[in-house]
Amino acid sequence: MKIGQIVSSNSHIDYIGRIIDELDADDPPTADDYGFGQFVSMEFGIQRIVGIIYDSRLVNPEYANFGPRLSPRPALADFTPDFISEQGVLVGIVLLGSTDESGAADHGIPRRVVPAGQGVYTIDTEAVAQFHRSADGSTQMHYFSNLIAHAGALAIPLAKAIIGQLNPLCSESDRQRLAVMTNALNWKHAFGEMGM
Repeated sequence: MKIGQIVSSNSHIDYIGRIIDELDADDPPTADDYGFGQFVSMEFGIQRIVGIIYDSRLVNPEYANFGPRLSPRPALADFTPDFISEQGVLVGIVLLGSTDESGAADHGIPRRVVPAGQGVYTIDTEAVAQFHRSADGSTQMHYFSNLIAHAGALAIPLAKAIIGQLNPLCSESDRQRLAVMTNALNWKHAFGEMGM
């Protein structure tokens, strides 16, 4: 499902997308489709770049506009049909890697620059599981260091959200490995701020 398009970037793996609204589509995405920790993709022919939503921002230029209005908001569409709402939702997307035509995942930094206007799509649970499956069938998260470096203050909650999504998709031995990671993240989150 298409949920938005790329409008800007902060770095080679940190992009900003604008969520589609009712002016862009008859059936726009709901808030659940672009929430924190939602895996997304950008399609380039046979290559798919995979990312995750880690931040959101509301754009509302009308907030400080206290000037008089000629009519109430619902009537503006009839009175001024060219009136465009500039309100919107922006999401931060950190890239995690890519997949090739065979579905094999690479958790390295994608070489391709994602252009402005590129569509952003949600990916289903099976695609998330496949992206995290190594050649031997175990769960992998080789993007972890890039995620921690680029997601800022939201990195630990984001990593925990990813682990929570992966837990039901992996084997018992992988769940045990993920539990160790979760305990380390909980410790860092609780005591890391205090310099312990």
